[in-house]
Amino acid sequence: MKYVLVTGGVVSGLGKGVTASSIGVLLKACGLRVTSIKIDPYINTDAGTMSPFEHGEVFVLDDGGEVDLDLGNYERFLDITLTKDNNITTGKIYQQVINRERRGDYLGKTVQVVPHITDAIQEWIERVARIPVDGKEGPADVCVIELGGTIGDIESMPFIEALGQFSYRVGPGNFCLIHVSLVPVLNVVGEQKTKPTQHSVRELRGQGLTPNILACRSTTALDENVKAKLSQFCHVPENIVTLYDVPNIWHIPLLLKDQKAHEGILKALNLSSTKEPSLREWTARATRCDLLHEPVRIAMVGKYTGLSDSYLSVLKALLHASVELGKKLIVDWVPACDLEDSSAKENPNAYKAAWKLLKGADGVLVPGGFGDRGVQGKILAAKYARENKVPYLGICLGMQTAVIEYARSVLGLRDANSTEFDANTKNPCVIFMPEGSKTHMGGTMRLGSRRTHFQSKECKSAKLYGNKSFIDERHRHRYEVNPDMIATFENAGLSFIGKDETGRRMEIVELPNHPYYIGAQFHPEFKSRPGKPSALFLGLIAAACRQLDTLIGNAPIKPPNGVASKKVRQNGKTKKPAKILSGGVYGYSNGVHDEGTYCLWL
Repeated sequence: MKYVLVTGGVVSGLGKGVTASSIGVLLKACGLRVTSIKIDPYINTDAGTMSPFEHGEVFVLDDGGEVDLDLGNYERFLDITLTKDNNITTGKIYQQVINRERRGDYLGKTVQVVPHITDAIQEWIERVARIPVDGKEGPADVCVIELGGTIGDIESMPFIEALGQFSYRVGPGNFCLIHVSLVPVLNVVGEQKTKPTQHSVRELRGQGLTPNILACRSTTALDENVKAKLSQFCHVPENIVTLYDVPNIWHIPLLLKDQKAHEGILKALNLSSTKEPSLREWTARATRCDLLHEPVRIAMVGKYTGLSDSYLSVLKALLHASVELGKKLIVDWVPACDLEDSSAKENPNAYKAAWKLLKGADGVLVPGGFGDRGVQGKILAAKYARENKVPYLGICLGMQTAVIEYARSVLGLRDANSTEFDANTKNPCVIFMPEGSKTHMGGTMRLGSRRTHFQSKECKSAKLYGNKSFIDERHRHRYEVNPDMIATFENAGLSFIGKDETGRRMEIVELPNHPYYIGAQFHPEFKSRPGKPSALFLGLIAAACRQLDTLIGNAPIKPPNGVASKKVRQNGKTKKPAKILSGGVYGYSNGVHDEGTYCLWL
C-alpha cells in the first residue's frame, strides 16, 4: 500500500480537500485504484452534533456515518463509496484507546499519547486503507490522507507525531507528503510573498515531516523565481505546484496534470504509471461549465444561508444537474426567517428583498435542517411554489414543511404542525420516529442508505429514476410524516409515491397536478456525481427550464457549446438521435434510454 499525505499551512480554508480529491483523480487516471481518509483533530466522535455554521454541512455515508464534508468531495471526485471509518477524529481514537484500557489491553502500562494514541492512529490508517471503496475486490493501490486543520495547531500534534512515525513504519518509497500552503500577493507591491510558506514548512519539518511536493495557493500562477526561492529555502527540489484561482474546481485536476504533479508523486512512491493520465471527461466538463451562459435561478430557502458550505452537497447537486442540462446556475440565497410575517415588522427591507428573490426564481429548493427557526418561512415558500406552479423540491425538512403547509392550506387544519416544533399540536402531521432516542443526540437518527419503493411508475419521480421499482438513498432524520394521516392527505390530492419496505414510512411525496412539486425524506444530494446528477435535482432544473416533459420523455438535453455524441446507448442498443427538437434538444424515436446517459456530451 502506498500513502499520500496532504497537510495545510499558514491559514485554514486553502482547499486541502479539493486538492486531495484532485490528486486522487490524477492517480486514478494513471491506472491506480485510490481510497481516501480524512483526519479531523476535533474531540467530537463525529460531525453529527456540530452546527453547520461551525464546520459546514454534515455529509452522510451509506453506512450511516456522519462525517466531514471533505468526504463528500472524495466521493464526488473519485466516484467511490466510503465508510464512517474513513473519517478519523480525535474523539474516535481516544474512545478506542480508553475502551482498550478499560478492557485491560494495556494492563500494567501507563497509557500515554506516545506510544498508545500514536499507535492507535497508525493502526486505524493501515486497517481502513485496505477497505475496498470502488466496488472491486481487494485493497486500493494508493490511500490519500488529508490532515485537517493547520500545521502548528495544538490539537493536530498527536496526529503529526503519528504520521511522522508512520512514514518510517511504511518505509521509503511508500509515503509521499504534499503540503498545501499560501503564497499571498500584497496589493501594495504586487509581489508574491514566500515567507509564510517558508515558516509553515519549517514548522512541519520541526515536527518530523518533510514535504515531497509543495502545492502553493495563490491568486495567480507562481513566477519562476518564486518557485526557485521556495525550492531553495524549503528544501523541496523541483516539485513546486501552483494552485491558482480558477473558474470552477473541476480545473484543479487539470492544473495538477499540466504541472506534472503525478510524475512527482509516482517518483516519491516508486511507482511507474501504467498509462499517461487522460482527463478528457474532466477537461470537457470544466470547459463546458465555463462556457454556460443561459441562466437558471434557484431560490435556496434555508436556515444557514450565511455560510454556503452548510449546503455544499446541495449546491454541488444543483451544479451537476445544471451543467448536464446546459444551464448556468444562479443560486439566490433566501433566509427563511426573512419570509415570515414577523420580519415584515422587524426588518421590512430584508422581508421585501427575500420575497423579491423568491418570486424571481425559476425554481424553489428547501433543504434539510433542524430546529424551529425559519420553519414558518419555509412553509410560506412551499405555499408560494404550490399555488403559483413554481417547480419545488423539498429535502428532508423541506418535504415535511410541504406536508404541513398542505395540511393547513388544503385540509384546513390551521394548527397542523410537526411535534418537533409543537409537541402539543392537535394535528401532528409530522411525528417523532418511535425508534429514535430523546436522551442521546449523537448517532441516534435514522441514518444511511435505506430503500424506497415506488408505488407507481407513472409519477415524475419514478420516471426520473429510470422507471425503477425501488431506489437506495441516504437518510438523516428523527421525524417522519404521520402514517395515520396518509389516507386523508391522499384523498385531498397529495400523493405519497415512495415508501419504505413496510409501507408505513413516507419517502417521496408529489403533487400530481403541479409542474414539479416533489418532497423527499432522504437526501438525494449525497449521491450526486459530476456527469451523473441526482435524478430529483435533474428534474428540478429541467422543470425550472420548462424541459421536464422532454427529459422524462426520454430526450437528453444538449447543452450549448457541447458536441453531441453521434450514438447513445438506449435499452442496451446503440441509437442515433432521431430529430432535433426546439432549443437544441435531441429526441429519440422510441424507447427509454438507460439511467445515467442523459447528457454526457464529450
